[in-house]
Amino acid sequence: MTNRRAPLSAPSYFVLAALLDGPLHGYVIIKRVDALSDATVRLAAGTLYAMLDRLTNAALIEVVDEEVVNGRSRRYYGLTPQGHDAVRAEAERLAAAAKMVTHPAVRRRVFAAGAVSFA
Repeated sequence: MTNRRAPLSAPSYFVLAALLDGPLHGYVIIKRVDALSDATVRLAAGTLYAMLDRLTNAALIEVVDEEVVNGRSRRYYGLTPQGHDAVRAEAERLAAAAKMVTHPAVRRRVFAAGAVSFA
């Protein structure tokens, strides 16, 4: 049995991608996601923190540091090894899916291999 993970949602994918270069806190994650997604994914603070909780519970990210700034707690999140693997696997999945659209030869190979029938 393969240990395949379900595809990541676009917001989850971009949050994980934002953390590839190192730990960040929430506000910077929001800004990085906006930049990486070319403003196609916009996260409100409440949405982000719920997602960070889900990604933490899934062991894809972890809190790596915490500090108090202006009386408020600021948590820094980083990728776990599983999170790094998940974002890379999703990038590979998306690249393969894009090839089906952008490279006709790839589509022809899939059809020739009998992966799709038109009966």
